[in-house]
Amino acid sequence: MARLTPYIGEVLPENKHYSYGSPIEKIPLSGKVFIPLSQHLGKICHSIVKAGDHLQPGQVIASVEVRITALIHSSVAGEVLSIEDCPHPVLGKSRAIVIKTEIPKNPEKIESKDKQSVEKLKISQLQEIIFNSGIVGMGGAGFPTHVKLTPPKPVNTLIINAAECEPFLTGDYRLMIEKTKEVIDGARIAAKCLQAKSIIIAIEDNKPLAIKKFQEFASVFKVKILPSGYPQGGEKQLIKNVLNVEVPRGKLPFDISVGVQNVATVFAIYEAVYLDKPLYERVVTVTGNCITHPKNILVRIGTPIQDLIDFCGPLKENPVKIIIGGPMMGIAQYTGQVPVIKTTTGIILFGKDEVKDLEEEFCIRCGACVRRCPAGLMPTMINLASRKEMWAQAKDYGALDCIECGLCAYLCPSKIRLVQSIRRAKTELMK
Repeated sequence: MARLTPYIGEVLPENKHYSYGSPIEKIPLSGKVFIPLSQHLGKICHSIVKAGDHLQPGQVIASVEVRITALIHSSVAGEVLSIEDCPHPVLGKSRAIVIKTEIPKNPEKIESKDKQSVEKLKISQLQEIIFNSGIVGMGGAGFPTHVKLTPPKPVNTLIINAAECEPFLTGDYRLMIEKTKEVIDGARIAAKCLQAKSIIIAIEDNKPLAIKKFQEFASVFKVKILPSGYPQGGEKQLIKNVLNVEVPRGKLPFDISVGVQNVATVFAIYEAVYLDKPLYERVVTVTGNCITHPKNILVRIGTPIQDLIDFCGPLKENPVKIIIGGPMMGIAQYTGQVPVIKTTTGIILFGKDEVKDLEEEFCIRCGACVRRCPAGLMPTMINLASRKEMWAQAKDYGALDCIECGLCAYLCPSKIRLVQSIRRAKTELMK
């Protein structure tokens, strides 16, 4: 049975120094954007536009008549060229709306609502704004935010996940120090939706400037400083480390009266409510030893990652591997034409000296994966069951409780591809 182990996390080389001090920059609009219809967990949207249609930024272009989904909006002004299969950072390929961008003559003007008018909004109105804005969990999970903000049970505590524990990534950190008030306002809106009595900002101790910024608002919420470690930002691990309470196996945070929202997500909530701005752009960290100028970039959804790489160039060397996300949970890409989507946190370029093609060896029963698993699982046993296609046994060993953090494979001296094996078991069990 899965359980949470008491340790905080594994200390990994952070490599955040590449982009730590890089303020958020806005990238010029791409000539063409590719907006996938699949960018969230839940029901996939279908296009409500067709080739030849002219669009404006923030216009709804894909939807579906269910609530566990997230609307998709145009990120640019322009003309729909086609709806076709395009590269996708997670699925490999997906249907996408291809838009030829029109560069506006005048910059977009977005006026902010005053605080009094926002405070007058009812909970149902706030939830509807968030739904109509297409906001999802932006830490990588992609679960529709309006669903998490309408729990079937009362929530007493809202935790803002400010850990950003993945190595290399600094986009959330830059939001914390550059948009502190906006993040706070977004968190307060989320708390109002949940009717939570308290807000806790959970942040690792390797972000002293962000901690100082948040502590200026200590009258609004509590700042919980945690030792830096991976995977601190896992939802259940964060709850355990902040509240010393475990989420039971098969249960969700609201079952213990807790809600969790990512920093980038609550910032998107702020923009939706205060600026009437749907989620059509986000901050992405572009980093790695191959990059001459690592940066944190505000980029429109659908922009090919090659545009971001060129914006940070020239390259010091051609990358051997390009990862979208963090190095532990990210996914290797086969083309630079993969677009940025709502859950794209980073783009990491690795050179030839940083990538090693290691062959698997026999398991030596060292137990490293078992001792350090943050979910209290036995990855080696799930792996054996998966490779023998014994799916019932894999389930009994807790395959569905795996958070795919990658620690087991990272620590394995035999370099066994444990995560891939467990992921296969999860896929089979969820069919």
